[in-house]
Amino acid sequence: MKLLKQFGTLGLVGCTMLTSQIALGDDDFNNPEWANSAWYIGAGIGKSRATIDDKRIIRSLMDNGANSVDFRSNDRDTAYKLFMGKQLNQNFALEAGYFDLRKFGFNAVTTPPGILNGQVGFKGISLDLLGQIPLSERLSAYARAGVNYARADAHFTGDRLLAVTNPNPSERKLNPKLGVGIDYKLSEALAVRGEVERYRLNDAIGNRGDVDFYSVNLVYKLGRPATRVPVGNAPQAAPMPASAVMEPTPPPSPMPAPVPSSEKVTFAAEALFDFDRSLVKPEGKANLDDMLNKMQGMNTEVMVTVGHTDSVGTDGYNQKLSLRRAEAVKAYLVSKGIEDTRIYTEGKGKTQPIADNGSKEGRAKNRRVTIEVVGMRTATK
Repeated sequence: MKLLKQFGTLGLVGCTMLTSQIALGDDDFNNPEWANSAWYIGAGIGKSRATIDDKRIIRSLMDNGANSVDFRSNDRDTAYKLFMGKQLNQNFALEAGYFDLRKFGFNAVTTPPGILNGQVGFKGISLDLLGQIPLSERLSAYARAGVNYARADAHFTGDRLLAVTNPNPSERKLNPKLGVGIDYKLSEALAVRGEVERYRLNDAIGNRGDVDFYSVNLVYKLGRPATRVPVGNAPQAAPMPASAVMEPTPPPSPMPAPVPSSEKVTFAAEALFDFDRSLVKPEGKANLDDMLNKMQGMNTEVMVTVGHTDSVGTDGYNQKLSLRRAEAVKAYLVSKGIEDTRIYTEGKGKTQPIADNGSKEGRAKNRRVTIEVVGMRTATK
């Protein structure tokens, strides 16, 4: 019951942090594309190492009649954890998890002849806030700070049990934890992490120490960016009263005849998206809004959005990423009032480079989205 109560407390803290929406605008938080891509799950495995207070144990044995103590410890084990996180924005995430740091023990042989064996295991739940800093397009560093609620179960055997007050003690405590790590994106959905964490723990017999956990983790992002954004309800004109009288209007003055027009705009991928993502970022929305403003006066017949990538990655992955980006641009244009049936999307992957993929500058030019607009523009006098 205590574990459930503490988990509820951690959950309440998490809800408070989520509702604060750290550095997150309302438009992004309510965007269906963001909601489909911000959650992730993961698992990690590695080595745990505990600090065993051998001096205190030896002193207790000496106080209970031992003349000398041969002390040997087993302070390492294989540990694992499972976690789920919420990416609050590009730089912050909230993560909750379950961990099992496994068991650590010791063997003490005394003179006069005697033996004391001890073993303690730690497992529990945690809640962390992660701060992330991009180092390159795929690599980022992060640090975590949070709390862990752990249960320590100890067990002692041997003929020197007078050195301990309880042969099978158990304790639950809330303590802080810290960590640092490196995150490398293998693809849009999958990443690998290497990290080290320090758990502050109580060992059930009055000691308070640290367990370090060195782990390798796989992280999988849930969901995929939405392919279209539903158009909001347009404001409806107020109905005309039945008693209203229609007044004749004068004939309109002659207008210039519209002329056919075809315009093509190219955006660098970095101007619309973060690396390896297909969510239109705020700067990208501003760029698309500027394009729409320049289209004022055009009666749009057809729009074609085409995504392109560089040569890094497999053909299949680049094809899917380029199409998702084209569809994300379409979804935003639809949300701004362009009819869904007038916009077509294509993903060309890395098949149509416009620069040399052998250089960083060339790859940046090849990562792009083009928008071609065909319609009738009113001629100006």
